[in-house]
Amino acid sequence: MEGAMEIEKLDIYNAKSGKFVTSLYGLKTISSILEVKHSVNLQKSVLKPERQEVRLEQKGKGLKDEQTLGELGVKDKDGRLYVKDLGPQMGWSTVFVCEYAGPLFIYLWVFQRPWLLYGDDAALKPVSLCTQVAAGCWTVHYTKRLLETKLVHRFSHATMPLFNLFKNCTYYWGFSLYVAYHINHPLFTPPPLYQTYSALAMFVVCEVGNLSIHLALRNLRPPGTKERRVPYPNSNPLTMLFQTVSCPNYTYEVGAWVAFTVMTQCIPAGMFAVCGFYQMAMWAVGKHRNYIKDFKNYPKRKAIIPFIL
Repeated sequence: MEGAMEIEKLDIYNAKSGKFVTSLYGLKTISSILEVKHSVNLQKSVLKPERQEVRLEQKGKGLKDEQTLGELGVKDKDGRLYVKDLGPQMGWSTVFVCEYAGPLFIYLWVFQRPWLLYGDDAALKPVSLCTQVAAGCWTVHYTKRLLETKLVHRFSHATMPLFNLFKNCTYYWGFSLYVAYHINHPLFTPPPLYQTYSALAMFVVCEVGNLSIHLALRNLRPPGTKERRVPYPNSNPLTMLFQTVSCPNYTYEVGAWVAFTVMTQCIPAGMFAVCGFYQMAMWAVGKHRNYIKDFKNYPKRKAIIPFIL
């Protein structure tokens, strides 16, 4: 039976250097890429399955775990694949908790106006209503993110490179300190109350909208699977953005930080919003392209900004 044809020998090469790594025996055309990773790990104990990216070509794209050698054309007597070492890995959930817990505690610490940042008498000076509202919004946002990490998100990959933990924490923790320092400073000048309240309303809508999208996306992926489906609006009116963009969770996220910037009239907050938009726009465009590639007759949408981007 051709579907179960044995591959006498499968040579594995380093995707970076092109050097020979090891040879695998006993695999068949029905063997999956995940089985290949486990077989490599048996030969090279340092290469855990989660830190391997298997490719057909040295400069090619990473293959999916569920793909079989047969469907990839590896059917000859002797086959060849390339493996890229992704480096030490850490669970997505752990990374997200570290990323989001830091900004929460840093901001609340700065909100108390510690002498280390502002001097001995700063804590005794009055705190504006805008500063208090901003602290509440920041706390709600990152508490929501922590709860979503534990209760809502279903990750398609179990791990991510350990280096990303330090990179992401530097970004989130650094901006948290920068933004919090200015908004909680005793000399901070708040905008008019109508501006604060209007922006607060927008912030709340965007936060609830972001949560609504995350719940809708969670329901698309059955527990324990990597299945992907085309997202559509449901009975929740805040999911209607799916009609115009592929990643409305990012749209709402950007909207929340724009609202926070208007609420506080703080330049560092605006810088955080701009940097966040740039990164999320890149992610959204990538996901949008994958949707178009993976699903025939994918609905006509933009990536993150309705009718524009």
